[in-house]
Amino acid sequence: MNNFGLVVIGAHSGVWLKSLFEDYQNQNILLVEPVPYNISLLKENTAKYNNIKIETSALSDKNEIKKFYYVKPTAIEKLGKHWASGIGSFDKHHILNHKNKRFKIENSDIEEIELQYLTFADLINKYSIKSVDMLQIDVEGAEFEILNSIDFKKILIKKIIFEFKHFDGTFKEGSKLKLIKDKLTNFNYLTTEIDKENILAEKINYL
Repeated sequence: MNNFGLVVIGAHSGVWLKSLFEDYQNQNILLVEPVPYNISLLKENTAKYNNIKIETSALSDKNEIKKFYYVKPTAIEKLGKHWASGIGSFDKHHILNHKNKRFKIENSDIEEIELQYLTFADLINKYSIKSVDMLQIDVEGAEFEILNSIDFKKILIKKIIFEFKHFDGTFKEGSKLKLIKDKLTNFNYLTTEIDKENILAEKINYL
């Protein structure tokens, strides 16, 4: 079994993770990213590191093959929003619900592919992960399914940073977020909102 310094689910192109790559350069790093053009950029941006593994499946609460949606490269250029490359999702409506006066996305702007989905337990088993110093999750509304599926009795995760703004639907927070906060508290995590989109959960008394 292996100890991992950093596991990122929803790694995008890796460009915003460079400081973390340096922080954990002497530890194992696992990056999960299913969007094809992001995978290519991620491989380029991590080529100099020999401690980084890249997983190209998506994560959910079931091991299955199902549809996955993301914004087409041509649409990103047309829409003029670089962040649109980061809103891949198992739910097409989640992407369309980002539509506003400045982001006029349409159904034709979205690519649909069949993709292998893994559970968090599958990921742990595949890479023989015993513990994780930092788990970071940004998966456009699938955070609940992933966090709710983690068996914290079987793995030590010291810190978790996860996006919460889409927990109960696009730009909605509610009962699902409360359930995960309660679960984390029950497993001795202290949760703190570090900004308007993300929560830090720190494990206390894990020694």
